Amino acid sequence: MSETYDFLFKFLVIGSAGTGKSCLLHHFIESKFKQDSNHTIGVEFGSKVVNVGGKTVKLQIWDTAGQERFRSVTRSYYRGAAGALLVYDITSRETYNALAQWLTDARTLASPNIVIILCGNKKDLEGEREVTFLEASRFAQENELMFLETSALTGENVEEAFLKCARTILNKIESGELDPQRMGSVIQYGDLASQNAHFSGVLGCKNS
Repeated sequence: MSETYDFLFKFLVIGSAGTGKSCLLHHFIESKFKQDSNHTIGVEFGSKVVNVGGKTVKLQIWDTAGQERFRSVTRSYYRGAAGALLVYDITSRETYNALAQWLTDARTLASPNIVIILCGNKKDLEGEREVTFLEASRFAQENELMFLETSALTGENVEEAFLKCARTILNKIESGELDPQRMGSVIQYGDLASQNAHFSGVLGCKNS
């Protein structure tokens, strides 16, 4: 049976090398920790259909390489992204200090309206922490980002990060801030919503 869903959202997982981006994606898709994780070469891809606020949403997720030498390649994947997980490692101040550049790339190359959630990964390594929760929380607030600390090892807040981002995009669609029917929109109707839209002609049409 073919997959049906209301919306298709393109997601990015961005941030410096070694922050655990691939492990976050793997845990979200497979619900388990990825033991043999090497640095991503270029990009990796995963997809998952989730239920968000009563809607079925397919997430197409592009995990981008964090090394500088791949930046020109990975930048081409930003286009059309509706959401992003911006990942740093709580045990590495260097990865935290690089966040501003990653954020600029996302908002410039994807869309100024891209919904971004900041993820402080490796929460399980509390004893090695270099970046405080409060400090990162302040950065998120100043840059209008959502914020969670996650652990790809234990799975803590991994699913919540993706779902929270998707829920925010959905809310923007329902409020009219984002329109899937507009040319160049960063979101698309899935099979279910296309059929409904064909008959109703209105996004989120409710029976009066």
